[in-house]
Amino acid sequence: MNQIRLSPHLPDLPADEGALVALARQGSESAVRALVRRNNRLLFRIARGIVRDDAEAEDIVQETYVRAFARLSGFRAEAAFSTWLSRIAINEALGRIRRRRRMVELDELEIMQGKSGAGNVVTFPLMPAVPSPEAEAARDQVRAALERSVDSLPDGMRSVFILRDVEGMSTEETADCLSIRPETVKTRLHRARRLMRKAIEQEFASSFAELFPFDGERCVNMAERVVERLRAGK
Repeated sequence: MNQIRLSPHLPDLPADEGALVALARQGSESAVRALVRRNNRLLFRIARGIVRDDAEAEDIVQETYVRAFARLSGFRAEAAFSTWLSRIAINEALGRIRRRRRMVELDELEIMQGKSGAGNVVTFPLMPAVPSPEAEAARDQVRAALERSVDSLPDGMRSVFILRDVEGMSTEETADCLSIRPETVKTRLHRARRLMRKAIEQEFASSFAELFPFDGERCVNMAERVVERLRAGK
C-alpha cells in the first residue's frame, strides 16, 4: 500500500462502506482493517473457486488488497467497493491460471436459454455454539464433500455458483463481477446446480442406509424404559 500513509486507529467507525472507503483514502488504518474484514470471505471464496487451492487463494486475497489499496484513488464508486475488489481478485486468479496454461476460457462454455429456477443460497455448515467432537467431524465431512463437488464444476460454472449460491449475490451483481450477461449467469447457475445435485447424490448415496441410526446406548435405554413401564402396568 505504498500510496497510502496509514494513521493510527480510530475509536469509532461508520458502518457504511462508502464512508469506510473515504476514510481509507485519508489513510485510516482502522477503515482499511474494517474493509478487509468485511470482504475477506467473499474474496477468498472467489479466488478458491478459480484456483482450487486454499494457500494460493489466500495469497490472491492478499495481493488483491495490496493492489486495491495502493490504487484506491482510482476507485470511482461506479460499482460497489466489494464488486471492485472482486474484479481485481478474479483477474489475479485468472492471470495465475493463464500462467499455468491450464485456463479454460469462460466464453467457450455453451450459452443456453432457460431459467435458473428457484434455489436457496448454499452455505457451508457452521460450527455450533458448543460443538461436540461428533458434530465437528460430521460438519467437516459434509463441508469437504461440498467443496469437492464445487471443485468438480467447470471453471465458468464454478465462479457463478460461488457468487450466486454461496455468497448470495444477485444475478446482476454476479454478471457485473464476471463481466458476462445476466442471461449467461442464469444458464450457468442452472447447469451448475444440476451438476452439484448429481455430485452430492453420488457422494452420499452409500450413506443413506445409515441415516437416523437408533442403536447402541439409545436403543438399550429405550428397551429399558419400555420394560419398566410394562412392569409397572402403565
